[in-house]
Amino acid sequence: MFKSIYYYIDKFNRDEIDKLDISISIIYRNYTDKINIKEIKNLLNCCKKRNRKVYISNNLKLALKFNFNGIYIPSSNKLLNFKNIAKKKFEVIGSAHNINEIINKEKQGCTQIFLCPVFKTKKNKSFLGPTKFNLIRLCARKDIIALGGINNETIKYLKMCNIKGFAGISWIKKNGPSINTGPF
Repeated sequence: MFKSIYYYIDKFNRDEIDKLDISISIIYRNYTDKINIKEIKNLLNCCKKRNRKVYISNNLKLALKFNFNGIYIPSSNKLLNFKNIAKKKFEVIGSAHNINEIINKEKQGCTQIFLCPVFKTKKNKSFLGPTKFNLIRLCARKDIIALGGINNETIKYLKMCNIKGFAGISWIKKNGPSINTGPF
């Protein structure tokens, strides 16, 4: 069984979040629209009431101001200003595609690194696969989360990967409230 499961959202939808297993953490990443403070507050209230962890992508100022559980740093963000955040129980997590990006995420202070894409996706035809994923994973000193192309067919291959968990969007959304009933 996987310890950490993350679900990406780009807008707040209470019904969608309520259908998810309570152990699934939320990563809010909205790169297209202007930040809606009311939406952020609603998201936080919804998640905090259910004791669900919630992270915001790439916005340290909002993460600290609104008391998110942490910040998610995408692979494109190379800045090193996240390591010494003096806030108790604040997590820095981020994504990487290769060894150099893993090293950068460790320098940024990430406690968990999302390595992607593990499997083929519509957006990304080039992917790591379990063998290359595990070889790259050996270079990491932090916990690794699998990301990319996870579905009913590929979830069984995650058992072959030395990971703490996985993250996704469509498969988690489709398989809804209790993903722990899946083929893990």
